[in-house]
Amino acid sequence: MSTPWKLAITADYAEADGSTIYGDIGLGTLADHGIEWSLVGEAGRDLTAEDLRGFDALLLLSGTPFGPAQLEGGTTLKHVARFGAGYDSVDLEACAAAGITVTNAPTGLRVPMAHTALTFLFALAHSLLPKDRLVREAAWDRKAEHRGPGLADATIGMVGLGGIGRETVRQLRALDLDVIAWNRSPRPEFCAEAGIEQLALDEVIARSDYLILTVASAPGTRHLIGARELALMKDSAFLINIARGAVVDESALVTALQEGAIAGAGLDVFEVEPLPASSPLPALENVVLSPHALCWTADFAAATGAEVLGEVTAVAAGRTPRNVVSAPGA
Repeated sequence: MSTPWKLAITADYAEADGSTIYGDIGLGTLADHGIEWSLVGEAGRDLTAEDLRGFDALLLLSGTPFGPAQLEGGTTLKHVARFGAGYDSVDLEACAAAGITVTNAPTGLRVPMAHTALTFLFALAHSLLPKDRLVREAAWDRKAEHRGPGLADATIGMVGLGGIGRETVRQLRALDLDVIAWNRSPRPEFCAEAGIEQLALDEVIARSDYLILTVASAPGTRHLIGARELALMKDSAFLINIARGAVVDESALVTALQEGAIAGAGLDVFEVEPLPASSPLPALENVVLSPHALCWTADFAAATGAEVLGEVTAVAAGRTPRNVVSAPGA
């Protein structure tokens, strides 16, 4: 009888009954593949090497750090799987040196994330939050103050044409909206197919009425949008960030919002999460805020759960997973 593959799952986002903060992601199906899973760690502290001793694989349900500290003294891990697309909290070099394959699950969330961008876009274009407040405050006589800029003549600027960015462009173009884009590398085939221009970053920023950030988090994208870039935006323009909080200099953004240098923002991500109580953002009336969870829907959980567990079962069975972001010897 073969030894079961042992999977550790971070306990910050999961319960012993297999439920998770995302909903049912299918953990109950792992036994059918000869995989035993257990929760490790606890909310509020980093994983330790001792937490992971004896496990074959680790499923990171959140942005829990994983690197040399978790590998101290050697490891039995062969696979680290990240729920979702982002793996910026995983030290890929340390994993490769330790013989660990790292995978993510990027495709199941592309449509929900594109819909997240559209949700912010429509909320800002139609002044949804101010109008919601007017009804709650019985101030219908003030509705003419919040007509909203609309989208009919708007230019949408995309910063980042990875999987989520490309899907967002497809959704925007299906609505017959004008789109321009910047990406760190050329995407001529996609841009031609979608009917959009790929331009220099400064030009995209300056021309956009709505600037949507989907660029990956990396050392080269930290504070990609700072005070200089915000100053390039139209004072009637809106910033939408569904990428990572570190992509934007949040202090500079707060100043721009407070001073009316830009019209508003839709933010699903922040430099520090949860957002500190001292942050000025919740008090601003020209922002729409979400706790890094706007894409959390039943279809998102099902699709991403199926994808990440497919990676786990593939590695356990000795097959090559689909979404390898780092592998030993690669």
